[in-house]
Amino acid sequence: MIKGFPFFLLVSILLFSGSAVKADNLRGTGDLGVVIERASGSVLIVDQSERARIGRVEGLGDLSHASVVFSPDQRFAFVFGRDGGLNKVDILTQSLVKRVVQSGNAIGGAISDDGQLVAVSNYEPGGVRVFDSETLEMVADIPTGSKTIGLVDAPGRRFAFTLWDDGETWIADFSGGRTPEITKVTGMGENPYDALITSDGRHYIAGLFGEDGLTALDLWDSQPAPRRILQGYGRGEEPLPVYKMPHLEGWALAGERFVLPAVGRHEVLWVDARTLEEAGRTKTYGQPVFAVARPDGRQVWVNFAHPDNDTLQIIDTPSGEVVHSFKPGPAILHMEFTSRGHEVWVSIRDAGRVDIYDTRSFEKLGEIAADTPSGIFFTARAHRTGL
Repeated sequence: MIKGFPFFLLVSILLFSGSAVKADNLRGTGDLGVVIERASGSVLIVDQSERARIGRVEGLGDLSHASVVFSPDQRFAFVFGRDGGLNKVDILTQSLVKRVVQSGNAIGGAISDDGQLVAVSNYEPGGVRVFDSETLEMVADIPTGSKTIGLVDAPGRRFAFTLWDDGETWIADFSGGRTPEITKVTGMGENPYDALITSDGRHYIAGLFGEDGLTALDLWDSQPAPRRILQGYGRGEEPLPVYKMPHLEGWALAGERFVLPAVGRHEVLWVDARTLEEAGRTKTYGQPVFAVARPDGRQVWVNFAHPDNDTLQIIDTPSGEVVHSFKPGPAILHMEFTSRGHEVWVSIRDAGRVDIYDTRSFEKLGEIAADTPSGIFFTARAHRTGL
């Protein structure tokens, strides 16, 4: 020790000096994201500010219908593969931490609000399996005897999911520990194909493939009961062939209304956020797959099923009118807004790239080469319910 120099100050200086040497290698996670490369079983690590790819992680299995959730600190991406693979990716070290093949066929997953549990929804053998997010050791196996869809996190360390075959929604409550308390809600409707939870965690809404309409649950009720909404919205019209099932992930609050893609229709539906009743429709270029609201709710960006999947349309929320249409390229699969909505990133699978657009001028700002890109997921999702 230097004579007369306080020890704690000397230690502080040494620690600070050591950190300063490595400062150029430090990177925050809030500006990062991942892009699924579906054909090669890999993900790109991307930087929003740089509008660039900064790394690739390989060996993640079948990513033909992959989705991603993030740990609360935004460092780890949990990638759910169609082959039943649950992958934990460190986006800072750009490495695959662990991979678990937990079923034969999976369809997405969710992370609990405290970040400690990761749940996976399965087609084969059905049911939901829940894992420790740190170790990926299985915590709970919830067999259902049915394909499960629409798995989301709900407030209070809960997961909600729906049974395709049986038309039921189950709520698994892990607030008491690692053994869940299961609440089963019957009568949800015929062949629910997808579901979502509103951003406040209150309403869980399942879309129905076997009939026109959707079914809503109020999760604030101690005994949630199914409520049909938008029932028969296609009644009196000749149904069109469904080329690709729409995703309800894009259901978002745009002003005082929700917007969602209609099944087998060339339109999106507007829903009053208070009453959950239909509030209007907007005709679109094709059958919508995603109808995604910009974070401020002022715009809704819509992509379409084959054969119209080379086109994007932007709808102005106050008027409900299409204000811009353009054709970025073949097979537009997904759109992701930056957290404040100034830019949108668009995956164009058959062109092998991700395009970046200004959401006000619609000017193209950049592009990133990618191998058959599909889903785009930014780390801001870590702090949003149901994503």
